Amino acid sequence: MITARLSVMMFLQFFIWGCWFVTLGTFLGANFKATGAQTALAFSTQSWGAIIAPFIIGLIADRYFNAERILAVLHLVGAALMYQMFRAPDFTAFYPYVLAYMIAYMPTLALVNSISFRQLTDPSRQFSFVRVWGTVGWIIAGLLISLVFKWDAPDTAAQGALRNTFALCAITSLALGLYSLTLPSTPPTADRAGGFSLRAALGLDALKLLRDRNYRLFFVSSVLICIPLAFYYQNASPFLTEIGTTNSTGKLSIGQMSEVAFMLLLPVFLLRFGIKATLLLGMLAWAVRYALFAFGAEDNVSVMILVGIALHGICYDFFFVSGQIYTDSKAGAHYRSAAQGMITLATYGVGMLIGFSVAGAVSDKFNANGVHDWFQIWIWPAGFAAGIMLLFALLFRNEAITYEKPKP
Repeated sequence: MITARLSVMMFLQFFIWGCWFVTLGTFLGANFKATGAQTALAFSTQSWGAIIAPFIIGLIADRYFNAERILAVLHLVGAALMYQMFRAPDFTAFYPYVLAYMIAYMPTLALVNSISFRQLTDPSRQFSFVRVWGTVGWIIAGLLISLVFKWDAPDTAAQGALRNTFALCAITSLALGLYSLTLPSTPPTADRAGGFSLRAALGLDALKLLRDRNYRLFFVSSVLICIPLAFYYQNASPFLTEIGTTNSTGKLSIGQMSEVAFMLLLPVFLLRFGIKATLLLGMLAWAVRYALFAFGAEDNVSVMILVGIALHGICYDFFFVSGQIYTDSKAGAHYRSAAQGMITLATYGVGMLIGFSVAGAVSDKFNANGVHDWFQIWIWPAGFAAGIMLLFALLFRNEAITYEKPKP
């Protein structure tokens, strides 16, 4: 059954990402004594991968090779790079491998979607049942690290136990690379005779959307909200480890569990309250979660911290997923792919690149001899998110999400 085969692909794809990326900050601090700036440099490789990904997809995958074969090659290369990350003795040796790995990995996010959409008979109904297995893979990775191997325990992290996550990812990448060769043939769809268009590959054909005042405000807000988002990716795991939280990676997977639940609520909320209220709720959740982290760290209240983690579903689904839906509706059929490429490049590329740099600088500023002032580190993005939300509430005009009727 094709749905089951694609679900296995999605599970492995996101198991790999969730297995090492969540605990990267803790690993770098415990094993390499990395500074905030160095940690930011490592996390920003995701952004460089997102920026370079359109070239790989637009120039190579969409024109000359089957998507499943490119997916296989990238994951096989990724397995070798992961093994080198596992062996790296210090940050200087580690960084080139993590940069190369993310340049190879980020295009695979688009490839697994492309393969799924092409192979499913009714993507609008079937894709969510395939994609949810990616979130399950991320959750299982976190639970495996925390509850089975206990690699993230505060007393073992300093001994290098988290290094094993890279070995596990190397094995899983190898498995997914080989498995990808068994997937149904997904040949290129682009017309090679038309030549390669850098403008189209980067999604720049969709720049016309920025003429719309409402969409322009949403676009700028999306880039800015990625600054507080970077704080979560970069600091959540070191934060929980430093304050002595047990099974920290498993507890962070609560965020993905809530993501599944709120994904089901999103269509209902959009229909009943509209796009403005939905986006505002997403931004409010970012401000509230960081405030909970700040005051929870100050008073060592674990309940506040766990609630903050559980808000991830609202933070991500109600802003980023609803934003993708909003972008899709504004673009129309002709610019749909270009618009998604543009917003992805702007957020995961430019926005997160700025965000990781800011998060690293703030972490270094409030780091005294290896001990962080977590109240200050979390209250800063809380205030920033709240400021973006207030400006958006004042300037954005509510509108209905509508789609062009297909031509007969």
